[in-house]
Amino acid sequence: MTDSAEPSGGPLSHIRVVEIAGLAASSYAARLLADFGAEVIKVEPPSGDAQRQEQPLLQCPDGSSTGAWFGYLNYGKKSVALDPSRAADAVQLAELVRGADVVIHDDPATGAAALAAKAVAADQIVTRVAWFGEGPYRGMACTDSVCRALAGATYFTGPIEGPPLALPDFQAGIVGGLAAAIPLLASLWGRARHGDGRIVDVSVHEATVALAEYQAVEGMAGIVPRRRWGLNRYAPTYPLGIYPCKEGWIGVTIVTPAQWRTYCELLGVPELGRHDNWAMGPDRLPKADELEARIVPQFRSKTAREWFDLALEHRLPFAIVPSLADLLRWPELRARQAIVPVEVGGRVLETVGTPLHLTRTPANRGGAVPKVNQPGIAGVHQRNKKSAAEVPASSSTPKSQSLPLQGMMVVDLSMGWAGPTVTRHLADLGADVIKVEACGYPDWWRGTDNRPGVVEERRYEKTLRFQIMNRNKRAITLDLTTPIGAGLLKDLVRKADAVVENYSADVLPKLGLDYAQLSKVNPSIVMMSMNAYGSRGPWRESRAYGSTLEHGSGLPSVAGRPDDPPIKSHLAFGDPVGGLNGAAALLVALLHRQRAGEGQYIDLSQVQCMMPFAAVWTLLQSANGVAPPRTGNRHPAFVPHGIFRCAGEDQWLQVAVVDDTMWRGLCGVLERADLAADPQLATAAGRRAAEDRIEDAIEAWTRTLSPDAAMQLLQAHGVAAGVVRVPADLFDDPQLKARGYWRFIDREHIGLHPQPAAPYRLGPEALPLRWAAGTLGQYNAQVLPELLGISERELARLEAEGIIGEVAIPPQQRKSRAAAA
Repeated sequence: MTDSAEPSGGPLSHIRVVEIAGLAASSYAARLLADFGAEVIKVEPPSGDAQRQEQPLLQCPDGSSTGAWFGYLNYGKKSVALDPSRAADAVQLAELVRGADVVIHDDPATGAAALAAKAVAADQIVTRVAWFGEGPYRGMACTDSVCRALAGATYFTGPIEGPPLALPDFQAGIVGGLAAAIPLLASLWGRARHGDGRIVDVSVHEATVALAEYQAVEGMAGIVPRRRWGLNRYAPTYPLGIYPCKEGWIGVTIVTPAQWRTYCELLGVPELGRHDNWAMGPDRLPKADELEARIVPQFRSKTAREWFDLALEHRLPFAIVPSLADLLRWPELRARQAIVPVEVGGRVLETVGTPLHLTRTPANRGGAVPKVNQPGIAGVHQRNKKSAAEVPASSSTPKSQSLPLQGMMVVDLSMGWAGPTVTRHLADLGADVIKVEACGYPDWWRGTDNRPGVVEERRYEKTLRFQIMNRNKRAITLDLTTPIGAGLLKDLVRKADAVVENYSADVLPKLGLDYAQLSKVNPSIVMMSMNAYGSRGPWRESRAYGSTLEHGSGLPSVAGRPDDPPIKSHLAFGDPVGGLNGAAALLVALLHRQRAGEGQYIDLSQVQCMMPFAAVWTLLQSANGVAPPRTGNRHPAFVPHGIFRCAGEDQWLQVAVVDDTMWRGLCGVLERADLAADPQLATAAGRRAAEDRIEDAIEAWTRTLSPDAAMQLLQAHGVAAGVVRVPADLFDDPQLKARGYWRFIDREHIGLHPQPAAPYRLGPEALPLRWAAGTLGQYNAQVLPELLGISERELARLEAEGIIGEVAIPPQQRKSRAAAA
């Protein structure tokens, strides 16, 4: 891989963005564009964005302070302060908007965003971001934590007895920002090809539901139990935990029987690995206490680094669980330029940069946080009309009838959750995604049980998780271990725009199908690899699951209460997050290819994709030399803030009081005039000193009500509150039902089954569900003749030789075929 060209302003340097936003999701989407050279002008009120003074704060050399989250979400942008109630400012805002390629705004009925909406033109990309969008929840008071609670992303984390433990902000904001960036970038690609603009509506709530959709569909089927298993334990597998070592902490995820046997041998308890009843994770999970009594003490014999090195050698999915200080100083991350400088008020600090690692057109490394209405940028307002006019329209298809990625072809070599999430977004947006599997090695999300009887019954066609990841794609089979199969893949790549793969780092090079070889076939191809720590460096061979990615990200050191060990916050948070980042990265590279004719390699580290969730805490670590204390369900700015028990078994409500007005509303609902009249509690600082007393008062009230009833009462008084939904209950969520988020489609072998909508819309309805996930090799007879000109006779020969097929081959049969060959 030799891509090393320096960026000339960045692949998006021809794009101008006007951001009118207060939501973290809007700001993060705009910042991702700024990372790759887009000119982003942030419109703020004259007093500045409210997040500039939201805790936690960074202290500046001049004695001022800046909100840490504002700094992370907005470095690399420009700031313009406008008051749309003043005629001159309203005119200036309209001029700014008219000169933009992209407008990103929240969805208020009044103010700057409302004025901006009137000024947009037909060929602009307008992205409107809201907590919920239309539906019963529209207008509800919301925060990041309330959104996550309602989206099913909180319930399963924490002690068995409760309460569930929520992560610090802005998890939903970052996920929502990625979900906004994907259709925005796709629309820019489509505009250059088709000549039309788009209005994109993004629901942060639905974007966050994507983190729990796997648990939702598996829960609906009864596969995921409705319970918490305790800290660092998640159904259906065990171990999936974080353990103390002689020095440091190690994260462990064990899934397959072979991994379990190796794991037990490595830890000096081989007899546990030979136990007949403990081969599979669901059988081990109920016995976790018994097993940990034997296994956990063994970790104390070595350091986390020593265990990680042994895991690399034995191909086990371990990860060192870093502190924030570790994260900033790790040579492996610095070698990837994952740590970037951010200038805040004259002070240069460090944090994690964009995880989108494009090798030919890399992202900017950090940047400065703009001052309010910074001087010296007034002239930029007079920029000429959109640069998109440089590209003539090539299609007269009305935008209401087209999807932005129509005309794009993607070869999908990925399996599981993260890679197929990338290609699902592209397929939903209109790309022709060719999913390539082999009969001997199907996508492992079809199922990992390869016993002959299971394969003969074709149970691999019945897994719900595979269905939701692979809709709108055309599934074919090719045996890539054969010269003929590899040659056919190269023929497909010759016609493709992009290739996505998430094999272990050594697989495709051995097959002669890595970027170095495929770029010879198609020099303009964009290819993305999705390894845990990237495809280069000493950790390139690391085996990983979505849980491993979180283990290595720094996030476990931020989550939880002060006395907790580092804790994992989600079953496999890293998979959908890696997929969202991967889709954004691929689209940036494809936009560059569209303008410059150049392909490139994207070396995505999925561990890096998780690091933005801990980014603010690394800024604070850099600023202060120590990690901020963990606060459990409490919040650095909002008081009170927590998860409270309601009537019923294991029923909970998230409450977040964001200002003093909301505090008075809460007191009214609680009928606690004494609290409302207490002058000490009138401000957040005063309430902080009485937090225990306030929380007791809230829970005395919530215990008498169902969480839905409590939420409705609080919301009626303007208080941000949300039910801590069990993922399986998302099918009955009134907002999701009203928006048609869950749709059902029929498919051979599985019948009618649910599909989640994309979290963005290009019109009033959800994006079309064009067809169900393909059965193994279902589209062989369509794709191979259509794209490669293969005749019926050649298809029959390929099937007879085992190059293609429509039925999985059990491992024993694979071995006998290989021996015969």
